[in-house]
Parts: sequence; C-alpha cells; structure tokens
Amino acid sequence: MEESPSTMESIRKWVIDHKLRTVGCLWLSGIGSSVAYNWSRPNMKPSVKIIHARLHAQALTLAALAGAALVEYYDHRTGSGSKVNQYTKQIFTMDTHPQKD
Repeated sequence: MEESPSTMESIRKWVIDHKLRTVGCLWLSGIGSSVAYNWSRPNMKPSVKIIHARLHAQALTLAALAGAALVEYYDHRTGSGSKVNQYTKQIFTMDTHPQKD
C-alpha cells in the first residue's frame, strides 16, 4: 500500500507548483496586516501610515522572493524540481538528431 503524503509534504508540493500565487498571497496578507496595524495607531498622519505600509510590503516581498529562490534552489539540488525543470530535462535527454548518417 502507498502511504499518503504528510501535510508538510503536500503543502511543499503546492508551494512548488504555485510559486507566484504563494508570493502574491504572502504579499497581500503582509500589506493588509501592515495597513491594519498602522491604522490602529492614532497619532500618525495618514500619509505616514501609507509610507510605513509600503515599506513593510517591500520588505515582505523581498523576503517572499528570497524564500521562493531558496525553494527553487533546494528543488534543483535534490532533483525533484518543478514541471518546467522536468520538461527541460526531458528535452535535453532526447536525441536531437534522430537521423543518422
């Protein structure tokens, strides 16, 4: 019998298959929580609140992209890779010149 994948393994596989969606969701949740936090502080001008939220969003975006790069590097090193990597490996292993002289 085959074992069902663990929760962490299924989450990892989903993240690998949906990298851009994961980065976008992290960014949206980060900017939303940053705006909510800044708007809860009463002694700041609205322009300063927006600037702080934008700075937090930029930092979260960089962190999410760095995380996606680490996942991609790990997948490349272990050989599991994404569908694109598997497809390119398949292309390069095929004989490009099927006609023989």
